[in-house]
Amino acid sequence: MTDWLQKQWLHNSPWQLLLRPLSWIFHLLAVLRRLAYHFGIFETSKVRVPVIVVGNISVGGTGKTPLVIALVELLRAQGFHPGIVSRGYLPASARRRAPAGVRRIYPDIDPVMIVPDEPAMLVARLQCPMFAGRDRVAAAQALLNLNEGVDIIVADDGLQHYPLARDIEIAVIDAARAFGNRALLPAGPLREPVPRLASVAAVVVNGGNEEDFQFGPPAFAMRLGNERFVRLDGPETLTVEDFVRLAHNRNIHVAAGIGHPERFFAHLGRLGIKAALHAFPDHHPFRAQDFDFFGAEIILMTEKDAVKCRAFADARMWFMRVDALLPESFAAHILTLLGKS
Repeated sequence: MTDWLQKQWLHNSPWQLLLRPLSWIFHLLAVLRRLAYHFGIFETSKVRVPVIVVGNISVGGTGKTPLVIALVELLRAQGFHPGIVSRGYLPASARRRAPAGVRRIYPDIDPVMIVPDEPAMLVARLQCPMFAGRDRVAAAQALLNLNEGVDIIVADDGLQHYPLARDIEIAVIDAARAFGNRALLPAGPLREPVPRLASVAAVVVNGGNEEDFQFGPPAFAMRLGNERFVRLDGPETLTVEDFVRLAHNRNIHVAAGIGHPERFFAHLGRLGIKAALHAFPDHHPFRAQDFDFFGAEIILMTEKDAVKCRAFADARMWFMRVDALLPESFAAHILTLLGKS
């Protein structure tokens, strides 16, 4: 149902006319809510270190996670000690078991999935402290209470979480889908109207040209690259060329439980990897039986999905690791905003 709905949001259709009045109400409430925080009607909380928010104005995957990784690595290279906060999505079955409030994230997913997949992947990749929970302010305070030297916070997917005051906002746009039919929920994919982008500090365009997305703030093109393939049950890592050679004439299956699996599938196709494709719902809680693909010799997945499969991984299972590639001007812009130029 979710995939079908997102496809409908890419264009206008007659049935959406029935939802337009609800979208207008949602639009009004979104604008009023933001203004209420801006003018102090609703309280915002400022923590003692700078906060950088990475988010988007639309639902679904846009490439925030690779950007968060690149941003944390950039900050570290400049001598910062970043920590991450996130809401952290949990499947319904796990929400009932998860502890209340915010919780520290560790890189291992437990059998009952009370650790969110994206945060677990971020911690496994970056080895930095992270807290997740609905209350980003409480999560940020928990980070600072660790006494681990956190001196800057990156908020993953927090653009609409106004209770946490922010110093820098970065909005990510998926160039392939952009803003769909430009309508707000439920008739379209937008959480906030497009003019909201005029107020952020930077716009990052995933897979497109910055010239096509000029809203006032500087725009920067991002693409995913530096691909390497990692085996889940061991330390083996292969380049694209070596993995394509390994996969030649093998029965390959690709599984993806992410917001926009078509992007991942297309990426693999551009690398010359031919496989049977299996799309699962976003944040799908994978189990071993999900990979009972007939005759599968190689099973390939995303890095986010891989953290949920380590407990039952076998020698057939690999994931693709990528980096966000950004122009040097992006780093210069962020560091200028932080007073480090």
